[in-house]
Amino acid sequence: MTTLHGPPRVRRAAAADLPLVAPLFDAYRVFYKQPSDLAGAHAFLAERLRLNESVILLAELDGIRMAGFTQLYPAFTSVGIRRLWLLNDMYVAPEARRRGVSTALLEAARQHGLDTGAARLVLTTELDNLAAQATYEAHGWKRDERYYTYELSL
Repeated sequence: MTTLHGPPRVRRAAAADLPLVAPLFDAYRVFYKQPSDLAGAHAFLAERLRLNESVILLAELDGIRMAGFTQLYPAFTSVGIRRLWLLNDMYVAPEARRRGVSTALLEAARQHGLDTGAARLVLTTELDNLAAQATYEAHGWKRDERYYTYELSL
């Protein structure tokens, strides 16, 4: 196993990074109780990048190790007449946890929002994902207390 040293560095993913990020994305999906599907993960991310439908930020440790990622999807606020970003996915590899990776990813996502003139970033997490909730709240994210979220499965 590679020893992890130094602070994480975050950069925007390109198509050439798919072999590195797809296993992390697959592990993220498995965390959310989906069956492993590395080929499906790779194809899904490839299409998002090809169609410019998402921004994937990768965290590296030691310049070679993919320690984590976050994926942002564009959305808009009609009332605010501005862009917003949905922080839909974030995952840190188990061996890279407690190394500042989530902090680096959240800061990079915040900076991307500022750079694109977004009104805000939004995210949803499971009610029992207390570790993620604590991380978000420690970085200034506020739980929505005014609105309910509804879904319609298709």
